[in-house]
This record gives sequence, structure tokens and C-alpha cells, in this order.
Amino acid sequence: MSGADDVDPTDPAAAPIGPGSPDDAPAPVGFIGLGNMGAPIARRLLAWPGGLVVCDVRAEATEPFVAEGATAAARAEDVARTAKLISVTVLDDAQVRDVVDGPHGILRTAAPGTVIAVHSTISDSTAVELAEVCSASGVHLIDAPVSGGAQGAEAGELAVMVGGPREVYDACRPAFRLWAGMPVHAGEVGAGTRMKLARNLLHFISFTATAEASRLAEAAGIDIAGLGRVVRHTDAITGGAGAVMLRDTTAPIDPEDFWHGVFTHVRGLGEKDLSLALGLADRLGVDLPLGAIALRDLGAGFGVGPGEIALAADAGTGAGAGARVGAGADETNDNDDDNDEVHG
Repeated sequence: MSGADDVDPTDPAAAPIGPGSPDDAPAPVGFIGLGNMGAPIARRLLAWPGGLVVCDVRAEATEPFVAEGATAAARAEDVARTAKLISVTVLDDAQVRDVVDGPHGILRTAAPGTVIAVHSTISDSTAVELAEVCSASGVHLIDAPVSGGAQGAEAGELAVMVGGPREVYDACRPAFRLWAGMPVHAGEVGAGTRMKLARNLLHFISFTATAEASRLAEAAGIDIAGLGRVVRHTDAITGGAGAVMLRDTTAPIDPEDFWHGVFTHVRGLGEKDLSLALGLADRLGVDLPLGAIALRDLGAGFGVGPGEIALAADAGTGAGAGARVGAGADETNDNDDDNDEVHG
């Protein structure tokens, strides 16, 4: 019968994971990279009861932390001499590789059970490759990119998307909770990065759409900055684009499914508003390619297929005709645009 007495203490895989419990004499945590994102995250780790070790290529960046009780390290290998959870926030894949496995990297001194948390946005394949290299030394590497920007970092409200074994995520979560408002276990190593890339795809496509909307507003004589205030205000209420990310699949929705009615309703509202915007753009001579794509693909993206307005536009009746169809949609939608939680 197996038990704790059968564990080989010389086996790296048997080493405790991470810095330990904050309530029971934990080991120090480390932080490498004290830039615009790293510094405010590391500042909150000053509260970690086991202590904080900081490292940056700019020695002066560590001085405020030392003044608050942290220990400064000259190189990544020096951080790993004591820290059992080491956060890495550097520029790119090449810097991450150097910090982890370079001549003076973490792996030169890290003890088995140490966790390396890479917060930089890197390739998911880099994360998988480095995790395999680390595992040969009994060290755990997780990809843990963050979202929320400098404002979220300052407020301690970042989301951190972690790719790695569940037990490693659990071992890191108490320290992450000091600076992250939303730790999420995304899946295996690489999954955190994949989630971040999908999140940022939405982010930057929406910025491109913002430019398109601004062109329409400008051509229509609307104050763009004022429109921006409206967008920020209403997105804070409705949740913005995230408000429609409610299902765990992108597959078509069965007509008998609860979500079919919800998204059919939202599709009707969206197609109406898109067709009206495209009609306005047509009159003003403004090109809205993303708007045309959105009208075409909105229903399919929701899993309910295109509605009458999108089908009419696709049949070549034009944005103006689509707008006229959409104008009548108010009668069937009960004019409840502003009351629908998933309608922007």
C-alpha cells in the first residue's frame, strides 16, 4: 500500500510546489522586470509574508523596493537562490528565454518545486518549449499573461490567465491574489497565452472599429470625444463586447435552445443598427468595411444565422434598403434597445 513514506525525497517531482502558504512561513517570491506593468505588480508583492526579491537590468529600478524591505538581485540566477515563485515581466520571447535558461538564468540555481510565472505576452509554443526544459530540473513554468493595462496593475485588479497544471496554479494563486482581481486557470501550459491572444484580438479589432466609427461621427458632424464618453459610460454598464460571450461553444444554436431566442433578438437589434449606420455612411460617402462585415456575419457569429436585413443586404439590395427594413424592426423589437443587457 502506497503512502507518504513511499515518496522519494531525492525525486525533483516530489518537491513542494511554489512558495508555500502565506500563513505558514512561506518562502520568498521573486520579480524580474520592473517596467510600467511589472513595477506596480511587484509593489503589491511587498505584502507577501515570505519577502520579495526584485531584479531589473536598471539597478535604479530596484531602489524603491529595497527601501520598502525587498531584496535586490543583480541577475535572474540570484533571484532563484531563495525565491520559490518567480514572476517574469520582460519584453519578448528572446528576453524570456534568456531570463529562464540563459547563462545567468533562473535554471542555473532554481531548486525543484520552484515556479516560474511568465507574465509577458509570448508565443504559446515558446511557453510549452520552456516548460519542457524546466521540467527536467523539477521546475514548473507557467504562462500567465495579464490583461487590464497599467491602470489595472496600479489598482491591483488585473486579470491573469494561467496555463499550467491545476496544482501549480493553486500553489501560485495566494501570491497572485495580492495583485490580480481575476486569476483564471485557462488550461495546460500555453493556454494562458492562447486566451490572452484571443482577448487581444478582440481588443485591437475593436480599436480598428473605433476608428471606423469615428470617421462616421466626424463626417456626420458629431463630436468624437463626446461619443467616446458615451461609449465608455455605456460599456461600463453593459459590459461591452464581453456581454455576448455567454456560451461555451461557437456552434450553431438549436432553435429549441434558450439562447436561440436571446441571440435572435440581439441579432435583430444589431442588424437594424448596423444597416442604419451603413445607410448614413453611404449618404455621407464614408467607407465602413468593418461595418459591412459585421452586418454580414453578426448572426452567424451568434450561432443563429443571418436575419432578414443581412440577407437583403447580401442579396444586393444595398445598405439603404437594409436601413429601411431595419427602420421597421422597432415595431417588432418593442423599442427596447436600451433595456437589453447584451445590446451595446
